[in-house]
Amino acid sequence: MEHNIFEECGQLLAKNKLTIACAESATAGQLTANFSLSEQSGDFLKGGLACYDACVKEELLKVDAKLLEEFTPESAEVTFAITKGLMTIIKADIHIGITGLTRSGGSETKEKPVGTMFFCGMFGENKLFEDRRVFQGNQEEIVRQATIHTATLLKESLMQLLSK
Repeated sequence: MEHNIFEECGQLLAKNKLTIACAESATAGQLTANFSLSEQSGDFLKGGLACYDACVKEELLKVDAKLLEEFTPESAEVTFAITKGLMTIIKADIHIGITGLTRSGGSETKEKPVGTMFFCGMFGENKLFEDRRVFQGNQEEIVRQATIHTATLLKESLMQLLSK
């Protein structure tokens, strides 16, 4: 595994008997795949859904078409909505959603350039983390950075939550 943050998250999740599921748009399952390579993945990984196309967001994750139209599929609002939608499909302690722009041809603007990614993590009904970040590089590099960033957000949020 290229970066041990996925293994660190896996150990933290397994040690605390927590499970995780992911809804991934721009990363198309790469985060889930990275978690699956963890030695203890069978103890914490419930599954993932690649929801690259808007119709998957609407039909499977029940994201309102008006929300997609108003905010675009690559937005904080839709990222939250796919995370909530995932909660109805895969039962887990933690649900993560990722959307964003890894290449041109989407909803990019000057304010939201290619490389802009949105992240949402839920622990039950509570937000564990929410973030917007702009990464540089080609499509593969943006996806790699986004998955590492998500795992970092998860680890930091879990450590803070578990220390209470």
